[in-house]
This record gives sequence, structure tokens and C-alpha cells, in this order.
Amino acid sequence: MKFEGKRVKQIRWVHAGPCVVRVEVDAVIPVDDASEPCFKPTTVEFLREVHERAEARDIDWLNNVGDVYLRHSA
Repeated sequence: MKFEGKRVKQIRWVHAGPCVVRVEVDAVIPVDDASEPCFKPTTVEFLREVHERAEARDIDWLNNVGDVYLRHSA
């Protein structure tokens, strides 16, 4: 599937359990509707994997793909 339009980088925040992960992903601003950037299916799958790994607290993997913030209980 070919996406026509301008390629841009976007920041996405993924929240899962005590983790919040900041990742930069590619998006496309479609020629037909520039109202909001769209993600390719591979980007959506990547964001799903980030969420799953955040739920599993796979901090080492997450640190390789973005900035990880952990909530510590008092």
C-alpha cells in the first residue's frame, strides 16, 4: 500500500501500567485530507508492540526505542 503525501515525524506517548514511553514515529499527511497525519500499518504495529512491552515492563527494549518514564509508588 502506497501512501501519498508529506512525510513528517511525530511524537507519540504510550501509557501502560507504571510506564510512559515517548517515541518518535513516521506519519504521512495525505494529499486528499491534510487535516491530520496518518500512520502506516507498520507504525501502528510498532506502537502496539511498544504498548505490550510497556505492560510487560520490558524496560531494556523500551529504552532502545524511546524515552521511558516510570511512576514510582510512594
